[in-house]
Amino acid sequence: MPIPVLTAVRRYPVKSMAGDAPGEAAVEPWGLAGDRRWMAVRPDGRFLTQRQLPRLALASARLLPGGGVRITGPGAGALEVPVPDPAERGTVRVTLFRDGAEAVPAGPDADSWLSDYLGTSARLVHMDDPAVRRPVDPDYARPGDRVSFADGFPLLLTAQSSLDALNALISAGDYAPEGPLPMNRFRPNVVVDGTDPWAEDGWRRIRLGEVAFRVAKPCGRCVVTTTDQRAGVRGREPLHTLGRHRRRDGGVVFGQNLVPEHTGVLRVGDPFEILD
Repeated sequence: MPIPVLTAVRRYPVKSMAGDAPGEAAVEPWGLAGDRRWMAVRPDGRFLTQRQLPRLALASARLLPGGGVRITGPGAGALEVPVPDPAERGTVRVTLFRDGAEAVPAGPDADSWLSDYLGTSARLVHMDDPAVRRPVDPDYARPGDRVSFADGFPLLLTAQSSLDALNALISAGDYAPEGPLPMNRFRPNVVVDGTDPWAEDGWRRIRLGEVAFRVAKPCGRCVVTTTDQRAGVRGREPLHTLGRHRRRDGGVVFGQNLVPEHTGVLRVGDPFEILD
């Protein structure tokens, strides 16, 4: 068995858009630096993701110095969006699932770009201060745990061996397989290799390089995983196969949600260790 290591670090500056895979990234209390600090919302503040709009997968966001983003999309050109000043623009109330939070509007240029690209009225918003804006689900967190605009937890970990096992199950399924599926279907922040398939089910605390994490809970998966991230087209997998083999608590799971115990820097090639 090879020594387990961190093989990818991924961040998504705008929730549900394509992100990047830097060789290293700082870990902040609420996630990787720059990860999901921006989000598309409806005019009423309700969040927009690939669940409703698969076309978001084809848009790309890259971090700019200082935390701004450069967004691009097919047929839409590019737009650089600086970090908005809450003292100038104020804040608006946004909602993610059952959570409410305050966010800073990016401004009319960003809203126009996003609405034209998506074909529906939308706004771009920024989380200015994750330390105070949104707590982690208290059922799985400690007082003071915070999260950005990620679905629920600061980081998501997946294991390459588990994806390999899932793809084998898909290949052996009862209809023409859609696969093998790439890891980008699951939009993780960190990917590890060298572990046994599904071993992550039993982890409680882990270390990646210099940073220790609590393993909060398995990640429930949704229709976003059926979306080809390069084409924006939906299929049946992996939900069909996960539903037969990875059903937990009324849903299907793949990967583990993490809460950092302290800050630090993650680097591709860092060793992986199970602490508990």
